[in-house]
Amino acid sequence: MDDFSVREIPFSHPGAWFGLSPVTALATYADDLHLVSHRNGMRAVLSLVVGGGGAVDVTADPALLTWTAGRGRARAAFETPSALRITGHGVGLRIAAADPTLTPFTGTYFFHDPVTSSYVFTSYETGHRYRVTVLSGEAGAVGAGALGTAERAVVIGEDGGEWELALEELTTARRAFTSDATFTEVVTAARRSFADFTDAVAPWRGDRTPAAELACYVLWSATVAPAGFIKRPAVLMSKHWMDKVWSWDHCFNALALAPGAPELAWDQLQVVFDHQTEEGALPDSITHSEVLHNFVKPPIHGWAVSRLRELLPGGLPAAELPRLYRQLAAWTTFWLDHRRVPGEPFPHYEHGNDSGWDNSTAFRGDPLVRTADLAAFLVLQLRELARLAGEIGDPAAATRWTSEADTMLAAMVDRLWNGDRFAGRGLDGAPRATASLLDLVPVVLGAELPPDVHGAVAEAVAGHLTSVGLATELPDSPWYEADGYWRGPVWAPSTVLVEDGLRRGGAVALADQVSASFRAVCEKSGFAENFDALTGQGLRDRAYTWTASAYLVLAGDAERRLQDGPSA
Repeated sequence: MDDFSVREIPFSHPGAWFGLSPVTALATYADDLHLVSHRNGMRAVLSLVVGGGGAVDVTADPALLTWTAGRGRARAAFETPSALRITGHGVGLRIAAADPTLTPFTGTYFFHDPVTSSYVFTSYETGHRYRVTVLSGEAGAVGAGALGTAERAVVIGEDGGEWELALEELTTARRAFTSDATFTEVVTAARRSFADFTDAVAPWRGDRTPAAELACYVLWSATVAPAGFIKRPAVLMSKHWMDKVWSWDHCFNALALAPGAPELAWDQLQVVFDHQTEEGALPDSITHSEVLHNFVKPPIHGWAVSRLRELLPGGLPAAELPRLYRQLAAWTTFWLDHRRVPGEPFPHYEHGNDSGWDNSTAFRGDPLVRTADLAAFLVLQLRELARLAGEIGDPAAATRWTSEADTMLAAMVDRLWNGDRFAGRGLDGAPRATASLLDLVPVVLGAELPPDVHGAVAEAVAGHLTSVGLATELPDSPWYEADGYWRGPVWAPSTVLVEDGLRRGGAVALADQVSASFRAVCEKSGFAENFDALTGQGLRDRAYTWTASAYLVLAGDAERRLQDGPSA
């Protein structure tokens, strides 16, 4: 794989809760690389300065990060998820506390540990320690034991000779670092691990899919080990500032991983269900140190499970079906019981955040809205529940869920369809037609929609399609903003949902266009959180996993269609 820019994608490793990056906070870039932790939020713990602050070139591939300063060079590679090996010659390295101020409750304490002959940075903000063990070369300490405001650093290689060290993240204690592996062997093992992952997840990659390996790296490197509130291996949305798992983002990562890494894919589906409430609600988001329940996210999980049936080798795991049924039933019942006014056919969102389309114009004014996308997701989820009920031997429940789905679908077409597009309604019953793509997401129902309705929705979707992809607000709308979050930019989840519904409803040529345009912008602009719908410029967080996953899902589907022939 070609080198990537660490200004866009951190250098990290599966299982690690830290990486090396110049991105130190929300849209904040330092001159030098930092060890950035994602425990207790995004924290720039240590700065790593090579060459004394002069001109340094940084390159990275999945296994190796390299600093080059004149004739000197330093290199870093992960030996384990918690241990980074760094070696150099002809250039020095200074590893320093990023914040020079230490108080009784903040900052980084630094000392020399006589038990392990290492240097230890103890971070209040992450609750962890970062230990430097010198393996070869001459090193010294600055500010060991200092309190208040002072530089705290390990300095190595200033004599121009060869040197090597290990930089570890640990809790209170760990035996002294030892390793039988040479640095070259460490790099080789990391390269092999990434190659195995890529071969499994994207075996179809080739000249037509030039961004597939980078997409795999974004997923591979953003994976963290179970810790804190994360109870299983999880793919964060990013190892930049969007370092959480939101409870619809995870579905797209599960789909991308399903064909080649089924166990990890199943973990991605389940990671938010680990925090399902007694009422059936899923959390808004989870990360190492918090679980948020102030909002929810849309119930796309039934749709995702139906796709996983197709993508997981052997289909859904039979042993998991009873638990999956209970989870989906509780999640669906939450919407029907707690978000549906008695006597009304549709649940409502309480805020744009509940929909995942935070600031969409569909929520202008009073954000409590009954929208057709929500109804459509629930129809698909009810269908999946009916199928699961049959599979676990509960035909009465299957009949009940099917009836509920039929009723909601009929009401949706009768009350929310205006002849051209779906229009949400406020709780007062007033229609809320907008220029937002959100009103067209019910196309996800595919052939469940009457053919004339599907055709009209597909025609309206085409109006949102630019050369870059599906604009989330029509570009001629007065509310359109080039960097307006859900008021214009192209996003991965809406693209995948709409593309799937177009294809399943028979609008294959348009689905092909949607897929091709999104894949092209990823190949041009990387895996940003979203993209300017007219220029294709990547916006916001530049290492977003659901964007990489959407690319892998769409590219993999396209390659399989080519292999299977035109009728596929």
